[in-house]
This record gives sequence, structure tokens and C-alpha cells, in this order.
Amino acid sequence: MFAGLAVLQGIHGSDVKSSQARNQRCMTHPKPSDAATPVVSAFYDRFPFPGDPLQDGPPPGYNWRWCHRSVLAAVHGSIPSGMKAPRILDAGCGTGVSTDYLCHLNPGADVLGVDISDGALAVARERCQRSGAVEQVTYLRQEQRSLLDLADEGAFDYINSVGVLHHLDQPEAGLRSLADRLAPSGLLHLFLYADAGRWEIHRTQKALSLLNAGTGSEGLHLGRELFETLPEGNRLARHHRERWAVDCAPDANFADMYLHPQETSYDLERLFAFIETAGLHFAGFSNPEVWDPARLLQGELLERAQALPPRQQWELVEQLDPDISHFEFFLSAAPVERACWSDEALGQARGLVQPCLWGEPDPILGRNMEPIQLTDADRSLLRTVAEQPQQRLGALASPDQIRDLVDRQLLLLQE
Repeated sequence: MFAGLAVLQGIHGSDVKSSQARNQRCMTHPKPSDAATPVVSAFYDRFPFPGDPLQDGPPPGYNWRWCHRSVLAAVHGSIPSGMKAPRILDAGCGTGVSTDYLCHLNPGADVLGVDISDGALAVARERCQRSGAVEQVTYLRQEQRSLLDLADEGAFDYINSVGVLHHLDQPEAGLRSLADRLAPSGLLHLFLYADAGRWEIHRTQKALSLLNAGTGSEGLHLGRELFETLPEGNRLARHHRERWAVDCAPDANFADMYLHPQETSYDLERLFAFIETAGLHFAGFSNPEVWDPARLLQGELLERAQALPPRQQWELVEQLDPDISHFEFFLSAAPVERACWSDEALGQARGLVQPCLWGEPDPILGRNMEPIQLTDADRSLLRTVAEQPQQRLGALASPDQIRDLVDRQLLLLQE
């Protein structure tokens, strides 16, 4: 494991028993604040989602979107000095996959995971116990609550809500509720369905509804039989086979995709209108590489695309790539302006090795689990930063080398 991940191994053993005790006490029943809540809760009791297997020890790999320090660096360009362990809300935590990562990637944090499904939460509690997540944080609660009923919780530095709001009867009410819980300098990470990339999924859902398949075990059986029955060249069957079959191998994942009783999706125009309903500000995609026109165009077409304002560039990508099935992005309470670092300021900064690197010595996997080749000089610099975190970067490397590692998100800047 890369030396920069050593910080993740810190144990807060004195808090384990008290955290476990609190987890057992906090099992309240959600209020039906959203018209869809009882129906959706019952659905996830039948199919606890996501269906990732439980494991002993830390989860495999690390997703930077669940690491508060990595998110701060991506959004602001640096990690603020004197930053304390964050207070984190996992709003709609399901079976605890996201909560598990949030604990392991934010040692010492105060974490609250809420979900409306008691069945999913039972899995989440077992997951975080077996993985050692409760030992990584100062405080962990996992409670059966609606994200609409958190007015007594105060403010959070980071809120994660992945694949949740689009299952509410009134998503706008859910977003306003999360906005109310966001600290003035806090960030909110959302994942919402996109219209275009779910064309085939929506038609499959409609077909199963017309067949009265239901949202239980019979619907699961009929849904799988449908894909086996349709002709091999059928667009819906081909799309499922080529893109979603592996993800949908667990029954819970298949049910979540094709049998869910309540779902909304968006295009970019409606997405930004949705954000405005809560008075929040767009702070960037958490998969920015997807929205780069250079992924699809070259030559004069790319030059014309890059001359457009960012919003129009994204609209162009949306039109050119109908396979985009979701939006994942950050929101803030106030407008965010990413820092621009001069060579002099860069030299005065301190660094942090990206906590979400994986592997040693070379190649390693980057923050999106992609293979990365490092030069000997890069490896040496990252190891030195990991061993001497208080050293100013200007004493270790040239501005060009530092900037290259920062641009690749392998090195995070600390003010």
C-alpha cells in the first residue's frame, strides 16, 4: 500500500465501545415526510441496496469523492489550513458502502448515516463493524430516519447523498432539507439520474409495469426472464447485456434498476433549475473527465467547443454522448472560486499525498482507480511529502514538477 495511505490506518480504539453502544440505541422510525417514503422503505427492506458483499477489513480501493480532503482540494484547489476532522452526513446510506468509505477515508470524523430502510441499515451496521469503520472515526451513528427530518442535527461540513433524491416524491424538498444542514463552508455531493443514458432502462421499467410484474420477487424473476426471452439483437436486451449485466448480478442491484417504484431523472437544463430551487451553487462535476469535449472531439471541432463557456461545453457533451446515465457533482452554500497558485505560493505550500492512491511501487492506481506511471523523481517526491508533511514544497521540487502532480491530483496542496 502506498505510503500516503498510512494515515488511514490510525485507530481510535477508546471510542469503539461507545460508538457501538450509540449505534444500537439510535434506531428510530422515520416519519412519512415524503409521500414515497413508506413505499420506498418497504422496497429496500425487500432488496437492501447496494448489494455489495460484506468484507472483513477496509473496503477495496478508495473513491476520492468520499474523502473530504480530496474533495476540498478538487473544488477549492487546496485544503484550508487548520482544518479539523469534519462532521459528515451520509444521507440515504443504504447498506453502508458509502458510510464504510467515508469512515476509512476521514479518520477522526463525526459521521452520521441515515436511511429509511431498516433492512438496509442492518446490513450497513454489520458492514461497518466487520470492516473496522467504527474504529476509524471519533463518532459514528447509523439511524433509520428520513433525510427530510434532520432539523435537529445542526450543520455538516460534508454531505454525501448518492442515488437518493431522485427516488423522492418531491426531490426539491429533499434538496432543500440537505441545504439546510450544510455548513456555510460545507460541500454537498449528489448523484442523480440522467435522462439520455437511461432510455433503455425506462422502457424496460415501463414494460415490466405493463406486465404487472410488481416490485417484489415475482418482478425480479420476470425481469430476468424478460432479458433472456427478448431476441438477441433487441436493443433493450443488448444494452442490458453489454452495459449493466455485471452491475445487476446481485438481485438488489437488478431490482433497484428495473423495479423501483419511484424514480425521477434529469437533463442538464432541468438539473440546474433543480439546484436553484435550494439556493445552492454548482461547484463542479465529480467526474469532470466525462464533461471534457476533448473526450469526443478533435481538430477544429474541438477548438470551437473549447471556445464555448463551460455550461455550453457541457450541453454539447450531453448531446454528443447519449450514454451518460447520471450526473455526479458538488454543490456549495456560497459561490466557489478555485485558487490559482503562483510559482512562489506553490513553493510556500505544504503537500499531502492523495489519500486515495492504491498500490506500490509502480504502477499505482490513481484516484479513479486508473493505472498511473510515475517517474523516479515523482515517486521520490511523494514519499518525501508523506514522510515530511510539514516541509514546504519549494524545498523539495521545482514548481513544474509540483504543478504536474497537483494537476493529476496525486499531490494535494495545504495552505
